Amino acid sequence: MTTRSPLRFLTATAGASLLLASCAVGPKAPDATLPPSASGAFIGAVTPAVAAQAPRDDWWRLYEDPALDALVRLALVENNELEAATANLRRVRAALGEARVGRFPATTTSAAFNTGRPSAATLPAGSLPPGTEAPETDTYDAGLDVAYEIDLFGRVESTIRAARADADAAAAALDIIRVSVAAETARAYADACSANAQIAVAERTIELQSNTVDLTQRLLDAGSGNGLDTARARSALESSRASLPPLRAQRDGALFRLATLTGRTPAEASEAARACQRPPQLSQPIPVGDGAALLARRPDVRRAERNLAAAAARVNVATADLYPRISLGGSLGATALEADGLGDSENFRFSVGPLISWSFPNVFAARARIEQASAGSDAALATFDQTVLVALQETETALANYANELDRRAALEAARNQAATAARLSRLRFDAGADSFLTVLDAERTLAAADAQLAASDALVTTYQIALFKALAGGWSEG
Repeated sequence: MTTRSPLRFLTATAGASLLLASCAVGPKAPDATLPPSASGAFIGAVTPAVAAQAPRDDWWRLYEDPALDALVRLALVENNELEAATANLRRVRAALGEARVGRFPATTTSAAFNTGRPSAATLPAGSLPPGTEAPETDTYDAGLDVAYEIDLFGRVESTIRAARADADAAAAALDIIRVSVAAETARAYADACSANAQIAVAERTIELQSNTVDLTQRLLDAGSGNGLDTARARSALESSRASLPPLRAQRDGALFRLATLTGRTPAEASEAARACQRPPQLSQPIPVGDGAALLARRPDVRRAERNLAAAAARVNVATADLYPRISLGGSLGATALEADGLGDSENFRFSVGPLISWSFPNVFAARARIEQASAGSDAALATFDQTVLVALQETETALANYANELDRRAALEAARNQAATAARLSRLRFDAGADSFLTVLDAERTLAAADAQLAASDALVTTYQIALFKALAGGWSEG
């Protein structure tokens, strides 16, 4: 009777656990729904420079630039931030594996050997002759202990859900870094190319102004010019020369950034980027999709949603601590005075039974943990909502910047063409004696400024293109 009663209790408890194992206590996960206005077409998608097709992950290939393709591929393999994020993802997934173990019984095996001699004072009176030492005794023990938590209130499953959401959030964090690495690599390459293009414009301007200085000097030497024209021409020349060092520093800085992004030292900076003479050019509209596709693609939105799921699961874990925790345990083994006696039936031992632990009535700590977890869940929900808004804001801002810079570049191109015409005509009029040389200098100065502005606008167009690609979350796979 004494051996069958615990077995009946064990059977009844196991049956109840099968019925209640799926019952998780605590609130449901907060509603992480998207606002209806976030799912439609973008406000800034009316420009012909973009298209409604789905964006590409390998967006950099739209530039059809082999050097850029090679650099982005290298960065996605060699970047150190990506390597660290990959290692962190492995760590979080290992923690998920540890959490899943809670579904299974925990087992412990043991084996022990002890030798000792008790004090005569601890033995019953008369068990030893006076003055006799107690004999030494060897003890051998081997056993197996098994414990299994019956997940009546969903603590184990909620812990697993939280760990799984953490792993998903870590995977999204890795994708965030992939997006950034691809975009920043393309930006650094484009910055180096743009700086070279602006350097080339400045050098052409310097060459033109050097010729002008030579002309004024010859006229002065021939007695038909004046020192004022020569001084003005030299001043314009030196101003143009002064623009070169900042542009060279800008190019070198971009090359050094590119080296770091691709896991290289500055001394190993890309020679292809150093030799590039113009920023990458697109020959087709940028595919942008719509708001719904954007929010599904953005890894920061996925990470915020997964963090929210993890926070909600932890509320359930904390709530489960208000209720009893029931474990089924058992052990079997043998204890003998000789090693070969461990297999004898008379030395065999076993025990089986439930263990109930409950913090009631001291539940204040558990309620405090519930409050902490609930506050964390509310914060995660607010973070999710903010992440959605920021994703939309970044994309619309990138679209607006790109469209308006295209308009600005068109105007600057028209202005540059007019400045070139004015410079040509002013020199013809000067040669014919119809205008002063000051008019020529002013026209050439205007042309130099127009060339510099147009080159800077070309650089901004590419920068805003890459910012738009980044906002659209392209580059989170290696393509």
